[in-house]
Amino acid sequence: MPELPEVETVRRTLNQLISGKTIRSVTVTLPRILQQPDDPAAFAAMLEGCTFQSVERRGKFLRLLLDGIVLISHLRMEGRFGVYPGDEPVEKHTHVIFHFTDGTELRYKDVRQFGTMHLFAPGEEFKRPPLNKLGIEPLDESFSLESFQRALGKRTTKIKPLLLNQEVIVGLGNIYVDEALHSAGVHPERTADSLKVAEKEKLFHSIVRTLSSAVEAGGSSIKSYVNGQGEMGMFQHSLLAYGRTGEPCGICGTPIRKSVVGGRGTHTCPKCQRAPMSSDAEAAGHPSRPNAVKNRLDGTRAQHSGNPAIPKR
Repeated sequence: MPELPEVETVRRTLNQLISGKTIRSVTVTLPRILQQPDDPAAFAAMLEGCTFQSVERRGKFLRLLLDGIVLISHLRMEGRFGVYPGDEPVEKHTHVIFHFTDGTELRYKDVRQFGTMHLFAPGEEFKRPPLNKLGIEPLDESFSLESFQRALGKRTTKIKPLLLNQEVIVGLGNIYVDEALHSAGVHPERTADSLKVAEKEKLFHSIVRTLSSAVEAGGSSIKSYVNGQGEMGMFQHSLLAYGRTGEPCGICGTPIRKSVVGGRGTHTCPKCQRAPMSSDAEAAGHPSRPNAVKNRLDGTRAQHSGNPAIPKR
């Protein structure tokens, strides 16, 4: 958190608020947020006198384009940007302030202190970390069923961890993966290579539809997320799976279950999202089908061999 819809909402808001503003000076009170350069004085010197042209996005990263330089920012768990009058008191946990020549300020606040900032020459940001290994953009025009199928390939990875892998598809986090899988009727423990063509197509459309709807709603304010104007997102009111443990599935009415898949809390409908055969059997307290078949075969062999381990009638 935030995921693609939240970062896209911040991008759109900041684009309206700071485009055309010129940086007079920069104040940094938590140097570890700066990754490149990591020296606050050098970071400030590179930005002073620069004007914001536009704000773009790559996956969960913001690309703030200035004249002659690019600022890459990752909000991580609780980072947020906001524009304030210069005379307004600075809130606690505000770690970077961009002072504009018009008297306003762009402030970066981060309670958890996990956010990062990098500066690059234009074009260099795509050749080096953190952007150089990112996967396909699910809301880009280039995102097609064919590109999605290529990304999944014949991988034997469970589909949820695969969708969370930013080197495969960018922007998807725990909330929207749970929602997209639920909408597509695909269990998160299914492996990518087990999905039929029709299931991949359904999941593809589900991802696009879920993310697009979330962007239009301004994202999901599950915890502390707000956009650049301090406004909450509203998509959390439309969630059908994530965070609804024990509540009826919006499709069939079956209670939503919570489990752990790939180390992440996961929300599924046991009826709409059929688990793989072995998982179904284990959940029911029975051996998986392969083991059951093996046991029957072993018993048959023992009977033919006169195995004394078999009790006499």
